[in-house]
Amino acid sequence: MRTAPFPTVGDISGRLMGNEEIHNLTEVIRSGKLFRHGGQFVVRFEEQFARRHGVKHGIASTSGTAALHVAVGALQPNPGDEIITSPITDMGTIIPIVYQNAIPVFADLEPDMYCMQPGSIARQINDRTAAIIVVHLFGQPTDMDAVLGLARDRGIPVIEDCAQAYLTEYHGKLAGTMGTFGCFSLQQSKHMTAGDGGITITNDDELAIRARLFADKGWPRDPGARRYEMLGLNYRMNELTGAVACAQLGKVETVVSRRRAAADTLTARINAIEGVNPPRVRDNCQHSYWQYPITIDEQALGVSPADFTRALSAEGIPASVGYIGHPIYMMKPLRERTAFGASHCPWECQGASRRIEYRENDCPNTVEILRRIIIIPWDENYTERDVNDIADALDKVAAHFRRKG
Repeated sequence: MRTAPFPTVGDISGRLMGNEEIHNLTEVIRSGKLFRHGGQFVVRFEEQFARRHGVKHGIASTSGTAALHVAVGALQPNPGDEIITSPITDMGTIIPIVYQNAIPVFADLEPDMYCMQPGSIARQINDRTAAIIVVHLFGQPTDMDAVLGLARDRGIPVIEDCAQAYLTEYHGKLAGTMGTFGCFSLQQSKHMTAGDGGITITNDDELAIRARLFADKGWPRDPGARRYEMLGLNYRMNELTGAVACAQLGKVETVVSRRRAAADTLTARINAIEGVNPPRVRDNCQHSYWQYPITIDEQALGVSPADFTRALSAEGIPASVGYIGHPIYMMKPLRERTAFGASHCPWECQGASRRIEYRENDCPNTVEILRRIIIIPWDENYTERDVNDIADALDKVAAHFRRKG
């Protein structure tokens, strides 16, 4: 069905870059001020990003992982505290938890939306729960009313991992604006990028102060002798990154709008293909389609997701089955608890209130999702031909297996 390469797939250098980024970068170089303190672009990006989301504070950092670590660090959990999160995510969601000597605990996912089940979250909550990190996977919003209700009743802060969810909407509210913190990534493959980078947003004045301190070694940067108010890390964004981020912020609405339009076209085509299921979108919500996940009716087609994906790939359509392959808790650092030498901290260090070990079937919905989910890379540069080629290939492969069955 397809021999020509798809836009940017396999080469994620093709984001919407142009004169705006060049202009800003040139201004930074000519100013000679590449450090965020004394420059203008990082501060501008923080202010404009916060304003775009209708919140008071933005704290820029070096990556999406750093953005999450800034949020967790500002909350200052005690060693051995537990933070509940998603079993399908990047390790960048987990690193901030473990590096703050907290223990990641996992809630199972909704079978058809791939976000954390509120009921599963509730079963994991105890008196050592320090936070909940929800992951708006692929751009699908989590059931935030239910999660926030659970958290509010127990006084637990909620962190939104929005690395894949720029301009995702939940009942008219933007992802990242509903929890205590919203955290975003500017890594190359995201809806907007500066190559790498991150930003943490919040409406909480006190937490914003601590987050900013945590991102800058605990240094308040006020006049007088240098002093450090808390233990923090050097997660400062530089002016070159900030310059690109400012330009990208002006393009993200176009990026997301194009992705949604292309996804709507493919969804309409898939709805007419027997045995292939497009991604569900939560009612009264807006998906932002970082990726386009599909499933198949294995009984109707008589084929496994793995074999269907191999056939789709043979038709020239980039696709993969299983996303991360196994739940994140089965990755070696968590499965073997090897974060800090041979100590098994934080899982077995003083402060942990219970022994936590991870087993593959701890989250059965997650295991089943990873067995059956098929990921089609998505991009704002897809043309009508690109989308139709994907649809035609899906139709061809599905028809083949229906006949064979």
